[in-house]
Amino acid sequence: MSQSVVWFKKDLRVHDHAALTAAVKRGRVCCLYIIEPSLWRSPDASTQHYEFTIESLRDLYVAIKRLGGQLHVVTGEALDVLQRLHALMPFDALYSHQETGNAPSFTRDIAVGNWCRQQGIAWHEPIQFGVVRRLHNRNLWQAAWEEHMQQDCLPAPARIDALPLPWTEPRPPSAAQLCIDPLNPPHRQKGGRQIGLEILNDFLEVRSEQYRGGISSPLSAPTACSRISPYFTYGCLSMREVVHAMVDVMDRESSRESRKSKGLRALMSRLYWHCHFIQKLESEPELEYQNVHRGYDGLREDDWNEANFVALSEGRTGWPLVDACVLMLKDTGWINFRMRAMIVSTAAYPLWLHWRGVGQWLARHFLDYEPGIHWSQMQMQAGTTGINIPRIYNPIKQARDHDPKGVFVRRWIPALKKVPDTWLFEPWHLTPEMQLQFGIHADNRLPVPVVDLEAATRESKRRLYDRRSDADVKAGKKAIVEKHASRRRSSQPTSRRRINSPTQTPSPTQHALDFS
Repeated sequence: MSQSVVWFKKDLRVHDHAALTAAVKRGRVCCLYIIEPSLWRSPDASTQHYEFTIESLRDLYVAIKRLGGQLHVVTGEALDVLQRLHALMPFDALYSHQETGNAPSFTRDIAVGNWCRQQGIAWHEPIQFGVVRRLHNRNLWQAAWEEHMQQDCLPAPARIDALPLPWTEPRPPSAAQLCIDPLNPPHRQKGGRQIGLEILNDFLEVRSEQYRGGISSPLSAPTACSRISPYFTYGCLSMREVVHAMVDVMDRESSRESRKSKGLRALMSRLYWHCHFIQKLESEPELEYQNVHRGYDGLREDDWNEANFVALSEGRTGWPLVDACVLMLKDTGWINFRMRAMIVSTAAYPLWLHWRGVGQWLARHFLDYEPGIHWSQMQMQAGTTGINIPRIYNPIKQARDHDPKGVFVRRWIPALKKVPDTWLFEPWHLTPEMQLQFGIHADNRLPVPVVDLEAATRESKRRLYDRRSDADVKAGKKAIVEKHASRRRSSQPTSRRRINSPTQTPSPTQHALDFS
């Protein structure tokens, strides 16, 4: 009987799992997850990602065991583990979902692919969601996304004919033993499919009514947003099963114009954009570490200001809403999409920080860090894609628009609790006497803005637009549009599920993880 290995990566479930389904049909299966030390030591990884993964693996272990199988969690570099396994238990097929990850995982997959070809091992990599490998024409992408989402979800296998691991593996190492960045927000979401399903069902049946109109403000976003993004990142939930569940709920609604239906349609659009951006990284892996438009090389690279970055990363820029968002992020591993965009805009313009260093810092802090979305967003907000109009946020205006009474700011910066609304978003104008009057003493003195917001933003705009107006930079835009820009829909798909991609290109703020 044939022997196969199912290599679980960021697809930690048994439902709608094409790789597992195909392997089980073929014969005996060794279910394998590899803890790869080199990947976990990457500058975009942190302990919260590792702990969420371990929590999700516990759910997966139980699910596979119920089907008669065994999940083997092995520590080591992927190629070394697979070579050792093949030497002790020759297998002729390897199954895993396609992955669009960071540069180390991309390099790892190239090495595994070369080894499989040398050994005559068939490596089957079905797609996991709407991202197409070796896509030669961007015009074909929308139809592929729709076709995948309209297909029926795969049920969990009825039974797994398990292959044992031919050696004894110790318990998974701790994050500290792996030397992973120690960041682990105390109030982050917990991993696992069961929790993911509970959060999804709560959103579908109750919270989706808040989605439209509620996802921009940091006050309403924690409950208005779906909060399912980390369960997509680690594959606890299949995007296709979520899309189908959303359509089923919309079909039950008596009115397509109900708040719930509108909210679910809005989320459906965001799921489309989720894959749209990951496709960019799949098509051009270099955008993780180099400007999409090379005409912007040298714009910020030589001007890194460590003091500005430390102020940002410690939540001490002096702009209350920015600092409150950073403090929330450190505590929860999550912040809503508009506040993410504001943080990156603040870093890119008044602080004039290069997107790469800021992006690595934020990647460690975002529990739902998805490389394809993350690096595209970093570059869009920094103005280095060459095809997007820069969206430059004023953190004082954003505070007045989305936290007019200062509820959010006061929650995360207690020193501002007694400061009147008049001074709340520009507290550096308070005299020392007034600060004492409002309970701000020397031991909790508020930071003064690290730069003059108006002057620094004006200068950053000048530098960016000078570069944008360069003839060579303008000339280079066409190729980027052809490779990465979104396309308008040319026709409506025919499907009982009515799974349609959006007809309009959304604004840059809609591109982020606003389904989170």
